[in-house]
Amino acid sequence: MEPVDDPRLYSGRYQVTHLIARGGMAIVYRAQDVLLNRPVAIKTLYPELSADPSFVEGFRREAQAAANLSHPNIVPVFDWGEDNGTYFIVMELVDGTSLADMLRGGRTLTASHSASLMAQVAAALGYAHRNGVVHRDVKPGNILIASDGQVKVTDFGIAQAMSVEDQLAEEGSVMGTATYFSPEQAEGAPVDGRSDIYSLGVVLYEMLAGRPPFIGDTPVAVSSQHVHGTVPPPSEFNSTIPADLQAIVMEALAKSPDRRYQSAEDLRSDLMRFSEGQPVRAAQRDVAFFGADATRAVAKVAPGERTQAVPIMTGPRTDVRRRRSGSAGVIVVVVLLLLAVGGLAYFLAQKSTPTVVMPNLVGQTETAALSKMANEGIPLKKVVQTHSSVAVGKVISTDPKAGTNLKKGQHVILTLSLGVQAAPITIPNVKNMPLASATSELTNSPYRLTVNVKTLTTAPPGVSTANPNVVLSQIPAAGTKGHQGDTITIFVLSPNAQFQVPPLAGDTPNQASAVLGESSLNLGPTTVKACSNTEGIGLVISSNPASGALVNAGDQITLTTSTGYCKVQVPSVINETQDQATATLKGAHLQVSVSPTDPSLCSPSQVNTVSDQSLAPSSYVTYNSTITISVCEASTETTTTTTTPSTTTT
Repeated sequence: MEPVDDPRLYSGRYQVTHLIARGGMAIVYRAQDVLLNRPVAIKTLYPELSADPSFVEGFRREAQAAANLSHPNIVPVFDWGEDNGTYFIVMELVDGTSLADMLRGGRTLTASHSASLMAQVAAALGYAHRNGVVHRDVKPGNILIASDGQVKVTDFGIAQAMSVEDQLAEEGSVMGTATYFSPEQAEGAPVDGRSDIYSLGVVLYEMLAGRPPFIGDTPVAVSSQHVHGTVPPPSEFNSTIPADLQAIVMEALAKSPDRRYQSAEDLRSDLMRFSEGQPVRAAQRDVAFFGADATRAVAKVAPGERTQAVPIMTGPRTDVRRRRSGSAGVIVVVVLLLLAVGGLAYFLAQKSTPTVVMPNLVGQTETAALSKMANEGIPLKKVVQTHSSVAVGKVISTDPKAGTNLKKGQHVILTLSLGVQAAPITIPNVKNMPLASATSELTNSPYRLTVNVKTLTTAPPGVSTANPNVVLSQIPAAGTKGHQGDTITIFVLSPNAQFQVPPLAGDTPNQASAVLGESSLNLGPTTVKACSNTEGIGLVISSNPASGALVNAGDQITLTTSTGYCKVQVPSVINETQDQATATLKGAHLQVSVSPTDPSLCSPSQVNTVSDQSLAPSSYVTYNSTITISVCEASTETTTTTTTPSTTTT
């Protein structure tokens, strides 16, 4: 939590102190109830939404729905109201974290932990359903885990009584979070408690597999997969998932509500049986999947996590209800007949209609285009968005083009219009954000940028995390100007990325350990000691692997520390000039002191050369020791010659 700049007081009672989170429709703060002297959480509707009666009604509905639900696994609502045009809800402040934070970056939870947490959520939903309330937005962000491990379900912002069928979004759309939609919710059909069970199944799937069952480029694409797609078993992404727990997940995710758990209590009971090591009922039932419930792979994309209005999906459902018979022999015969008829039908279909003609979707809305493709049995590959003069949200083109004969199963790319190029925008900073959050931030309003993810196999020097789903850097840089639709490249680490060993020379072992930790490396259990002419006693001389070497995250690094200066061998400088001797000795890491030699002891040939040195040649002394050299200098004495004049006698 971060402190707020302007600690506002709501209704003269609730003093806002810290920002907790921002959602699709509201902001959540930590506040102090000055009347009862207790901390609370206060959710405020965005100012621009407070003028919209439908959003205000949703806010009122949340307060009313939660206030009428008293359960240990549901966050209680204490108060709601309006202050200077801002609507707010006051609720219990949960000391803990959200399940969304626990799953950030594709992290998974153990099977036993997942079953325990979801059993508590199922208990909360079962209580709400018995009181006539369907949550309709069950997702990790709305599941809080208190510090004592107790689960709290929150955010009944779009909850409705089971007998009410009105929508909080505009006609032709439905409110919710596409990643966790039930098929009937995505279609805009009436929902009941079994819809929450499907959403809870998606959450449990993500806890075990590290990703939801369906991901797509847009919320509409994800919604379409909930309606028309098929669920891959979570064991495809995590082979350690127990078979019984996978059976629970798959029954919760049945396309038809009639094939799911019929109540949250039934789901909770099966989760409790799994936790206690007892056989689960889901594994004992006929859980073979046909048609839309068959297993297949799905396309990749990052899921959206925001509650928002999503176009209703239309088109035929592909549910196939299971039929039971008391006679095993009859079942075998029926299955064989179905296989034979299916094989013949497939052969005739392939022979008579091997292709389908690509319809003309240009000018249609995304929802209408996807519905048309679903009716024609044409799968979607991806949706591309770009600026154009065509109205926002309308199809600009398709690949392949209209009229093309498509092979069975051939995927199609839709290109949608973002409208005319908008005014310049300021590129936001997504460095150090989880990849999913960064992608959501960049692709949603007001930025609507095209994200290009680059995976690095080698971490830049000084990177402080080995998490492959955290943004390391971005191009263009934050703060630069751009336009909607521009491409922004974000860099993340590969799961197998390697890290450079940082430079450690001159550090203490404790300092080196801290530096290694920042680079996702560990200090080895042993330390090598050696003398050093560059580093003081106890300081790091070098490492193994050496500085700059590439290693894996978590590898151990061995240090070599200094025991002090090394010994050096004294060179001979006898008969060298003073300058030559000084250079020789300094090159051997010795200090030089010069002393003149008694001229009477120097021969003429020794003038200006070293006649003696204080330390014997080839002896060993401490690094940087001082050696005195004796230098013969020219004699300063003068010779006087007396000339006696000669006398000539004549």
